[in-house]
Amino acid sequence: MAIVEVSDLTKIYLMGDTVVEALSGVSLTIELGEYVAITGPSGSGKSTLLSLLGCLDTPTAGRYLLAGEDVSELNDNALSEVRRDRIGFIFQSFNLIPNLSALENIELPLFYAGLSSRKSRERARQLAELVGLAHRLSHRPPELSGGERQRIAIARALANDPVLILADEPTGNLDTRTGREILALLEEVWRRGSTLAVVTHDEGIARKAQRIVHLTDGKIVSDTRKT
Repeated sequence: MAIVEVSDLTKIYLMGDTVVEALSGVSLTIELGEYVAITGPSGSGKSTLLSLLGCLDTPTAGRYLLAGEDVSELNDNALSEVRRDRIGFIFQSFNLIPNLSALENIELPLFYAGLSSRKSRERARQLAELVGLAHRLSHRPPELSGGERQRIAIARALANDPVLILADEPTGNLDTRTGREILALLEEVWRRGSTLAVVTHDEGIARKAQRIVHLTDGKIVSDTRKT
């Protein structure tokens, strides 16, 4: 089953009088349970592709099916619901709410999905156990290390059992040892059945994936699967 089906995706930005084609006719399929690294130099279009796959933006042209649903031309409200219910995000800068506890940060997507307090608390605690941070749930993000914050962010991304998890340079703000731990955790999440796409410029990180999609100048120039 295809989770992501992208056909001739194009994204054009207007920068004053300048037209910038960030993506140019990209076509890509990601199957259920795949672990894909999206790589490329700065300005290659990988961040734009991530924004479109995450329904944070809409394409100028082309089609995007997410788990069979055409999300290419949805309005902002509909896209917000898709992000809430079907996509988990993991960011380089963690994007946690600093005045909420770790537990409350994990619970946030569940709150917006309308889950009861008791059920959301139970689900959040289970996810905290999964990422190895059940002992730090009362702490707020400023009281946590970078690795701990990223673990909480991973737990939050898993909260609504998304069909697709997108990670944007997930080890970019971490030291080497902590980065390895986070990559091992992401691999565990994938092995539990998640579909995972990681945007990275680091070839070492990309080699952990099953498949490497490389972009240059807004186009896919290679798509390599491990044998």
